[in-house]
Amino acid sequence: MANYILADNQDLTCFAVESLLRSDERNVVYRASDRAGLMQLLKEHESATVVLDYTLFDFADVEQLVIVSERFALSQWLLVSDMLSPAFLRKVVYATHQFSIIFKDCGLGELREALQTLSHHGRHISQRALEVVISQQHENEAMDILTETEREIVHAIAQGKTTKEIAAERYSSVHTVTTHRKNIFRKLGVNTAHEVVKYALRAGLIDQAEFYI
Repeated sequence: MANYILADNQDLTCFAVESLLRSDERNVVYRASDRAGLMQLLKEHESATVVLDYTLFDFADVEQLVIVSERFALSQWLLVSDMLSPAFLRKVVYATHQFSIIFKDCGLGELREALQTLSHHGRHISQRALEVVISQQHENEAMDILTETEREIVHAIAQGKTTKEIAAERYSSVHTVTTHRKNIFRKLGVNTAHEVVKYALRAGLIDQAEFYI
């Protein structure tokens, strides 16, 4: 017998997943509508497989999700969502092997494959999720080659400040800031300030709230 907990408040997804799971009469399927309910079910079924849409559930952040998964170390998690940020994907992929990941537009075949893999205690990471994680890894590596001054200028660019304004704030010449901007563009392989900020957002160097361009 295998226990599954559907933690997804989208009825269509729940119906599709539950239909697949109930095709094997040995499976027992429970539903959780919020984090408290999910925690209670995990206390009763510690080795259950959780099928979760993180974006529709009341987890405060990815750290809280990881903490819950670690508390119930025997559980497995299949994250099924429309959209997950690169930073989120990177965190859950490297945090623990308990997490598998697919997207809701993946198709019935991949959903079936993912559930089959988890039933054998394997791990399924969709190709799309892997590509996002690898891409962000490359972006992080590129951002690491920026100096502290260059990172500060990236923040200023994200706040919509002009070269002249950045120079005045830093007590530098416009020529010096222009040189830094050119070096940032060269190191990141981009051509515009907009591309620099998008790059920094994906790499987690700046917060969405700082993005004004």
